[in-house]
Amino acid sequence: MAIESPELPPLVSLRGVRFAYGEREVLRGIDLSVHRGQVVAIMGGSGCGKTTLLRLIGGQLKATGGTVEVAGHDLAALGNADLYALRRRMGMLFQFGALFTDMSVFDNVAFPLREHTDLPAGMVRDLVLMKLQAVGLRGAAALMPSELSGGMARRVALARAVALDPMLILYDEPFAGLDPISLGIIGQLIRRLNDALGASSVMVTHDVHESLGIVDYVYFVSEGRIVARGTPDEIRASTDPFVHQFVNAEADGPVPFHYPAPAIAEQLGGGVG
Repeated sequence: MAIESPELPPLVSLRGVRFAYGEREVLRGIDLSVHRGQVVAIMGGSGCGKTTLLRLIGGQLKATGGTVEVAGHDLAALGNADLYALRRRMGMLFQFGALFTDMSVFDNVAFPLREHTDLPAGMVRDLVLMKLQAVGLRGAAALMPSELSGGMARRVALARAVALDPMLILYDEPFAGLDPISLGIIGQLIRRLNDALGASSVMVTHDVHESLGIVDYVYFVSEGRIVARGTPDEIRASTDPFVHQFVNAEADGPVPFHYPAPAIAEQLGGGVG
């Protein structure tokens, strides 16, 4: 795990970041850093703002307040052309892969190369085959997405995400819907490709066990705030009630099992209302 010195400026830096959809505030003062070479996980319950954070880092959304910097650039200060140029240095693995269903495996991986470079067809072919080789699917180049298993489709999507050798790779629930074998393969590929490319990775995930085995640092989000952070060992040893409940998948804790309601004795026999 080749990680730069923490004394150097981080590749990704969020400071006091707030974001709202209209009147609904989703993020409330987020501070977060990702250094070069790191794989960082963002965890938390559904609806806590994890994917919104990923979209802010990727430039799809602009913060309501605070600053989002990537590679020293304040995203809010960039014009469209500069923002798009910066985003070409990022890769994205969407939830469930999001392959183009009418394109072959080969053409899916070739798409960013054809869209963003003027490389000759022979070089595009070689690069695509190399990326597919890296995820173990060179032999599946001619298949269509409908012919792939869920795990295979996720690996093709990963090959596409790293087609341009990005400096930053963003993952939105990369383990969702995978069987244990496919999940383990994707986890190891995320770590291996990050290190081979000298990239940084930010991963939104609910999968505690697999994530803690491959990441360098974890941020826990709850109600729009960072409520805990640390290395995998620190997270496993944490006595923080929220972290303990999340890591151990407990039904009751700071995140309650029961939706707020009157005492059951007040409603039994008298109807609901």
